[in-house]
Amino acid sequence: MKALVAQSLTGPAGLEYTDVDDVRNADAVVIDVGAAGVNFPDLLMLRGEYQLKLDPPFIPGVEVAGTVRSVPEDSEFTVGQRVSAFSLLGGFAERVAVPASSVVPTPPGVDDASAAALLGNYYTMYFALARRGALRIGETVLVLGSAGGIGTASIQIAKAMGAKVIAMVHRPDARDFVESLGADVVLPLTDGWLQAVRDVTDGRGVDLVVDPVGGEAFDDAIRALATEGRLLVIGFAAGGIPTVKVNRLLLRNVSVVGVGWGEFVNRNPGAQSLFGFGLGKLVEAGLRPPPPVTYPLSEGCAALEALAAGEIRGKLVLKP
Repeated sequence: MKALVAQSLTGPAGLEYTDVDDVRNADAVVIDVGAAGVNFPDLLMLRGEYQLKLDPPFIPGVEVAGTVRSVPEDSEFTVGQRVSAFSLLGGFAERVAVPASSVVPTPPGVDDASAAALLGNYYTMYFALARRGALRIGETVLVLGSAGGIGTASIQIAKAMGAKVIAMVHRPDARDFVESLGADVVLPLTDGWLQAVRDVTDGRGVDLVVDPVGGEAFDDAIRALATEGRLLVIGFAAGGIPTVKVNRLLLRNVSVVGVGWGEFVNRNPGAQSLFGFGLGKLVEAGLRPPPPVTYPLSEGCAALEALAAGEIRGKLVLKP
């Protein structure tokens, strides 16, 4: 079968589209991949900059959607069933073997590309907003990095949960895309953005900040919080891992909250079903990710280079 293999830790240039041994595993659900989701951590992993460090060669990819090819005995899934899954790795291939506990049925009316898009980013942000951030109806959410996969999911889920959303855009050409997601206010992430946020909240600030960026914006994001506000640390797309002086948290009664969906699932095996049920209710009510940006699996190197260059709006998926 064909796969996209990381042959060196040199970023997208280290990927090779090549033949590998076919997947056979009687103890797992084997899926014919219809679409594989691409995330910023995949890019970091290919650079050797992610917390999980792997020696090449390996097949990246942790989000897949497709059709069941084979199942273990007594499995709840059936051959030919459409499913989505978090894979441990190996998603950038024509087939992948996944533990049954990591597989969920694909919702009716959702194609493979959209199903893959609903996995990492949407599960992460439903967990982040509903559990870690304890978002309540009527609260205001500020989203940094709003045109990316995490930002897209944040806006849509926060709106579906009854929040007001302020979205920050770094690139002016992303404004129309972000507005189409339903954000109430879209502001440029330029010098003076903190004052702009205060102006649109009548000086109060926001109840939650979604921060997948880190770097220099972090300090101002803390200052943007209202009393008892919560900043959700999702990732560090800007490259720098910020620090915080905890006296600021004490004096202003605000919180910095870590969001590690993958680690939570590892320690709580039933979490995927639990949060998948809640997210599924939003999907039943009409939540749909915007159409993902799709590349053929054979052009995976170009796809990840586009992601690294900030050219992707929303979710990126690869299709074998």
